[in-house]
Amino acid sequence: QVQLVESGGGLVQPGGSLTLSCVCSENIRSFYVTGWYRQAPGKQRELVASLTSEGIANYLDSVQGRFTISKNNAENTIYLLMYMLKPEDTAVYYCNVRRTFGYWGQGTQVTVSS
Repeated sequence: QVQLVESGGGLVQPGGSLTLSCVCSENIRSFYVTGWYRQAPGKQRELVASLTSEGIANYLDSVQGRFTISKNNAENTIYLLMYMLKPEDTAVYYCNVRRTFGYWGQGTQVTVSS
């Protein structure tokens, strides 16, 4: 069973930065796609950023230029660097990895508020 453990969430003021981390129990090179999703209260879960095994990144339009997804294969860790945070970025952020099946972490809360 693949296990994903996220960390790095918290409360930050608008314009601030956070870095989310996701440690995978298996070799992340074995997954076709790794990514970060988020879910705000009353809204559907949405894809924020994804990274293919070939290194191709895609971003939600509203975070393009502010968020960066990356990974460290040696540490089996996926990162989401978030800059210039806005109140509308407030959500629970989930790590996801996918090969034949997809696997989810437990989520980490990000709150952007003054």
